[in-house]
Order: sequence, then structure tokens, then C-alpha cells
Amino acid sequence: MAPTAGPGDGTRPRGEAGTDFRVDPLTGAQVIVAQDRQHRPNLPSTGCPFCPGGLEAPEPYEVRWFKNRWPPLPDGRCEVLLFSPEHDQSLGSLEIPQLRRVISMWTERTKELGERPDVAYVLLFENRGAEVGATIAHPHGQLYAFSEVPPAPLAELRQGGCALCRELSGDGPAGPSHEQRVVASGGGWQAWTAWAPSYPYELVLASVEHFGDLAEAEPTRDGLALVLKTALSALDRLFDEPMPYMLWCHQRPSDGEAWASAHVHFHVAPLHRAAGVARFVASGELGSGVMFNPVAPDVAAGRMRAAAAPPAP
Repeated sequence: MAPTAGPGDGTRPRGEAGTDFRVDPLTGAQVIVAQDRQHRPNLPSTGCPFCPGGLEAPEPYEVRWFKNRWPPLPDGRCEVLLFSPEHDQSLGSLEIPQLRRVISMWTERTKELGERPDVAYVLLFENRGAEVGATIAHPHGQLYAFSEVPPAPLAELRQGGCALCRELSGDGPAGPSHEQRVVASGGGWQAWTAWAPSYPYELVLASVEHFGDLAEAEPTRDGLALVLKTALSALDRLFDEPMPYMLWCHQRPSDGEAWASAHVHFHVAPLHRAAGVARFVASGELGSGVMFNPVAPDVAAGRMRAAAAPPAP
């Protein structure tokens, strides 16, 4: 399905928009060089292009998707997904009915892109906040449809069995400590602080039942909306300021393989480790491949549970 590598040089055929796929000969790391993205605008010069009546949303909408004008992948395999017509909302502040619409859009776009013969994996993600590179504050995410399964989800899929099911049952390396790290649960979904997080308040959200993808988990859509809202809004209340974060969804690949170990889940990597203090990844971590986390996951979970609780009357 994916094009073959070039003859010993770690490259692949050049795509549209100046896109080259490369493999670092020293580490084996995959890199996509997308030269034309260097010319994309950092901020809109006038108005918001995602608000109704704007460049990308000329008509009223509830949720909306469109092709990315500055795609790092060729052939229409990158999309922008608008979560709400209201500019000052965020994914965590949306009401449950609106979150259900977002989840339905995620599910529909995953299915449609995944049915393409040149797509093996659909990655849904959101960059929230200028600190993580979001150039427009309007609530939105993106979709990248890869021609092969990318390294990060592939590493999870190759762990042997289902690591998430083991975690949820208390049979994983964390053992019974899982319950101490639960932040929110309900409707067949659960959110918890990761056992070995790279970021102090890093979260995993997963379906309690073993569903491979969002389409299969459709009966639990309301539960996902509830847990997503609870967890993300708790992050904003944690330091009484909007939390910049990176969010992505891992689910079953669309390459035709069975992938029985695939268990749909979300990762949330919040950027701040204290009020207004970013958690920077330093050279000692990148150089060693080992992350150093200053906040214990069970402590982080307790703080987030307190932040998620409704204020006292």
C-alpha cells in the first residue's frame, strides 16, 4: 500500500506540495519534509477564518471539516476539523450534545478516509494553545491519513495482547495503583494519569470495553463525551488558566489487517507542570531517550480529581 523506499537512501518518491518521506539512517526515525508548509501564515491578518462567515466557514455550521490548505501529506489526506462555531469555546468547555457532534465527525471522517486504498491509518489530533503551535484560537483539530501505520501507534499495537485491557483490569505493570490514578469515569469510558508519563499531568482516555475504533465504540459515545469534558475542563481548572495541550486518538488501522490488540483510546499531553510554568523536554531527555517527570502520577490524579469536582455551594 505504501510506496517503497528509495535505493538505500532512506527516501521515498516526492509527492505534491514538496513532500518527501525520509528515514534517518542513524536512528531509523521517520521524517516527512514538507517544504511548502514553511510558507503558511502564522496568524490570520483579519478576522477568524473558522468563524461562520470566515474564509473556511462561509455558511453557518455545528461542526465542519475541510481540506487543509497547507498539508504535510499529499492527495487530500489532511483535514481541519472545526469543533464549534463559537470562537471562545474549547473542546473541554463544549456542552455534551456538541461534544457528541464532534465525536460523530471524528468517527465519520475516520471511516471515510480509512476506506481509501492509499490510507492505512487515520490519526485524529488537536493542538490547543499557542504554546504548542496552534496558530488559530478557534476550537479545532486535525486529521492526518497515513499511507502506512506510523511508528507511535505501531509500537503500541506490537506490545502483545492489549495493554489497555491489562491496565483497566489491574493486571498491568501498574497493578492495583490504577484506581489511584483514575480522574474521571462513566458511560463505558475512563480517564487516568499515565503510569509512566512524559508530561506531569499526562492522561489516557479509553473505552472500558475492548473496542477497536470509534465506530465500534459508537454505543458509548455519550460516555466518551462526558469523560472527555470532565478531564479537559479539570486541566483548565488545575491552575486556574487555560491548559495548553496536545491530544491524539489511537485506534485500529485501516490497512486490512485484523489488529486484534487495537483498543481505541486518547492521549492528552498537557504542557504546564505548574501555574504558568511549562514542562520543557530538555537535551538530557532527547539525548538519552529517557524522560524525567517531576510529578508522581497518583499525585497528579488527586489534584485533577479535586479540580474536576464541582465547587462547594
